[in-house]
Amino acid sequence: MAEFDVDAMIARFRERAEAVRDRGLPPVAGAERQRFIEQAEHDYTDFLLVSNATWRTDHGKLILEIPIAGTDE
Repeated sequence: MAEFDVDAMIARFRERAEAVRDRGLPPVAGAERQRFIEQAEHDYTDFLLVSNATWRTDHGKLILEIPIAGTDE
């Protein structure tokens, strides 16, 4: 198995977040358009959360620590 580069993975999530944010809307209307917008918002949030993660390993497991806005910790 090739060596796994966690920092590169996190960078790819950052790139994906930017791509979702910057992509245009396809020529759809009505309910389809709204579903597309909602999915893009979810995708952006998911990718951005992972792209802001710090990481560590513990007993052979990758631990992503993802900051959640609004927490006091």
